[in-house]
Amino acid sequence: MSSALARPTRAALRRSFSTSAQNSAKIAVLGASGGIGQPLALLLKNSPLVSGLTLYNIAHTPGVAADPSHIETRAHCLKGCNVVVIPAGVPRKPGMTRDDLFNTNACIVATLSVACAQHCPEAIIISSPGLDPARVNVPVIGGHAGKTLIPLISQCTAQVDLPQDQLTAITGQIQEAGTEVVKAKAGAPLATLSMAYAGAQFVFSLVDAMNGKEGVVECSFIKFPEADCAYFSTPLLLGKKGIEKNLGIGKISSFGEKMIAEAIPELKASIKKGEEFVRNVK
Repeated sequence: MSSALARPTRAALRRSFSTSAQNSAKIAVLGASGGIGQPLALLLKNSPLVSGLTLYNIAHTPGVAADPSHIETRAHCLKGCNVVVIPAGVPRKPGMTRDDLFNTNACIVATLSVACAQHCPEAIIISSPGLDPARVNVPVIGGHAGKTLIPLISQCTAQVDLPQDQLTAITGQIQEAGTEVVKAKAGAPLATLSMAYAGAQFVFSLVDAMNGKEGVVECSFIKFPEADCAYFSTPLLLGKKGIEKNLGIGKISSFGEKMIAEAIPELKASIKKGEEFVRNVK
């Protein structure tokens, strides 16, 4: 798999995306020809923060590289990258649980992580309204999906005060947003555009922080010994070397406390499965 990722794409990518810039980053997207990878590559290609963009996939990558190369922006293999984004994996289809996807996608991420460790060990790796959306920020803590995904609407900016029935309904909509799109697309790849946009926004925030911008905060799933489980998503202050400070959960409502308590058993089970996979990976 690693040779398939490296060999067919390098010449095309170097030809397509060479440029020079100051205070900008070299980004690699692993899994660039998928439903998330393609729009993510487009968003990154259009960013003035990105001076080098390299795309990898096991198939179809030359075509994906040729397409954004015609966009008149200044963005240029894995070696020397500052940030690596991994949207690679098999998309979820109707009737499939997230657990069904684990073994295949875990193998993909494990292989790519080994390649990153070998070729860009210092890189930072990223693995996935009603008011003006640009002015709304809701910290989402916990895990990746379902009831482990905990939106802290009590910490929302701009501040909102919702009755309990609306709070419960909106929380459910956030938790099941991906499933809603899967059902609406009737078997087509999942919420690829919104996921690509989220991935791009995280990359932009990270590169801003690496370039010296202060006060950049994003939520991400990391080791968190203070939580009741080994890993937990919390707001992080980003800096020049990645994570500068874990801001923790902060003050939460009784509704938030209840959601955390309900999420912990499922999170622990998922973490245990992931740790066992890593111990046994060959």
